[in-house]
This record gives sequence, structure tokens and C-alpha cells, in this order.
Amino acid sequence: MSATRFDKLAASLRNSGLDTVALNPGPTLVYLTGLHFHLMERPVVLLFSPGQAPAIVLPELETQKLVGLPFEITAFPYGENPADWNNVFKSAVQSLGLDGKAIGVETLRMRLLEYGYVKSGAPDANFPDASAALSALRIRKDAGEIENMRKAVKVAQNALEAALKNFKVGMTEKEFASELTVQLLRGGSEPEMPFSPIVSGGLNGANPHASPSDRPIVQGDLLVIDWGATVNAYISDLTRTFAVGDLELEYRKIHEIVQEANAAGRAAGKPGVPCANVDIAARTVIDKSGYGQYFTHRTGHGIGMEGHEEPYMRGDNMQLLEEGMAYTVEPGIYLPGRNGVRIEDDMVVTKDGSESLSDMPREIRVIR
Repeated sequence: MSATRFDKLAASLRNSGLDTVALNPGPTLVYLTGLHFHLMERPVVLLFSPGQAPAIVLPELETQKLVGLPFEITAFPYGENPADWNNVFKSAVQSLGLDGKAIGVETLRMRLLEYGYVKSGAPDANFPDASAALSALRIRKDAGEIENMRKAVKVAQNALEAALKNFKVGMTEKEFASELTVQLLRGGSEPEMPFSPIVSGGLNGANPHASPSDRPIVQGDLLVIDWGATVNAYISDLTRTFAVGDLELEYRKIHEIVQEANAAGRAAGKPGVPCANVDIAARTVIDKSGYGQYFTHRTGHGIGMEGHEEPYMRGDNMQLLEEGMAYTVEPGIYLPGRNGVRIEDDMVVTKDGSESLSDMPREIRVIR
């Protein structure tokens, strides 16, 4: 698998006019090699040039991770003294003849730390953004990747059901988020989850990316829960909104509107359709209801090995959906200082339409 993916990377680099790519720890490195490293004070960089074995600079304590890899790789390990690291990086960079070349980087991940070390070995190189070339490798998921995402959805849904059994009115957002985290781990999620669960009730639910607080969850709240799991490095990202006891009529109304918008967005995706159409389909429902000003973000984003990746469901994104692309549909209505609703599902584009990997009920559900 890795050899095939390196072949795809080589073709992508050639098509993009890049000579090589320098990768930090992160999803692309895992996708290509299966190697997991922390992004920390000890730098790790993989250098890949078409036609040559990849080179990796890494701490000596990490070298056991390279044992048994199904492809050739040249290791340049370094010890604990930072004074020695620059020479090791120079050796790696010069072994591939990268000076004066176009060394692509992921601009969202490459830090000045690693950039400085690579630059020291190739002072006349330039460092263009390789994000598009690398995204092209991962944007269409194969059957194995989709199956991992399907498992991550199942783990997440089962974990929330288990956590809800222990819900009590009056517990804080932090307390319920902790309970959900425990259930995600018990249910099979890897410890490195796509993000920490968002649990936000009442006025906090009007903030799409609220952090769980010490606020008690009380009667009359809409409770927004945004959570996900990780299975074999692939993630799920879901949101459901619950009624805590009896609700005001308007809060029930906005939940119904968001539920309808979610259904419209899910139905809009299919091969050859612009990403914009998914956003427009969901947004039109909310606009027509009179709540358009309270839907303050795009309808969705790509998912896979990252919580946010290509493609993005924005009203101005004319990128065409293709079979194997995976993304979220997550419309919302957020009433400042009052309450909020979001309903989010994970979708994958099929040969002639799209499929929701998530099937947890979307209707309003009362918890007490």
C-alpha cells in the first residue's frame, strides 16, 4: 500500500512542478508511511523525491518505528544534543541533492523549526505550498478508508448512547463531556480523537465552537453535542441536538428547520455536483424560514484522517464532487444569548449519489 501511495505522490509532484516534499508528523505522513510521531521539540521530517528512497530525520529513540516497514527508507537519526541536529539535517537534505530545488511543504503543518533545518541543507531551494498536490492524494477515499470511517461513526454513536444513560439534569457541560470521552475510549476509539467533544447547553449552544464549561445543563436547554471517534487513523465527526425537558415552541421550530436543512444538504451531494450545491441546498431551507442570519458558517467540510480537510461545502466552492469524497453536512441556527441547534452527518459520495455513514436519529429527542 505504501509503495503504491508513494507512486501516486511521485506523479502528483511531477504534475505540480515540485521536485520533492518535506513532511512533518501528521495525517499525510501517516497516510504515506503508517508512521506516527508527535509534533514536539524533537523535529521529525520525511523527505521524498521521485525515483529515490525517502529519507527521514528523526530522534534515535524513535528508530524502532522503522523496523519492518514494507518499503525502503533511509534514516538519519540524531541524539539528544540539539547542537548536533543541524548537521544531521544537512546530511539528509544533501543526500537527495535538494539544493536549488522546489521543496514542497504543507503550510498548515511545516513549522519554522523544521523549515530552518531543511533550509540549512538547501540554502538555494524554494519552498512552495504543496497542499493541493498532497490533498489530491487523500481526497478520494478507497473502500478500506471508508470502512474505517464507518467504524469510527459506529463507535461514536454507540458511545453517545452509552453516555446518555448516565445523563442527569444539573450536571455540567464538562461533566458530560468527560463521560462521553470515557465512553468513546471504552467503545474503541483511539486515544487521539479528532477533537475534544463539544457539549454546550442553552446560551452556550449559540456558539458553534463552544468549549465545555462549568455551566449546569438545565431544563429548557437545547443541548448541542458535537463529537467523534478515531479508528485506524480515520475519524468521524457528528452533531446531535437534544431537548432537556420541555422546550419553548420556537426552539422546537428551529430544530425542525435545521433537521430539514440537514436532509436537503445530504440529498444534494452526488458525482459531478459542485460542493457549493450542498451548501446552497441546506442554506436555502434556513433562509426561507427567516433564520438565515443565524446560520453563520459553511455547511460542511471534508473528513478522513483529519477533522477538517478538502473538500469544503461552501456556497462559492465550485469544486466538483467525485466518488469516494467524504464530507460533513452540518447546518445550524444559533440564537445569540439564547440557544442553538446543529445536526451533523458524515457523507461519502457513491457512484450515483451519496451515502450517510451516520444513522443516529435526527429528530428532537428529550433527555431528563
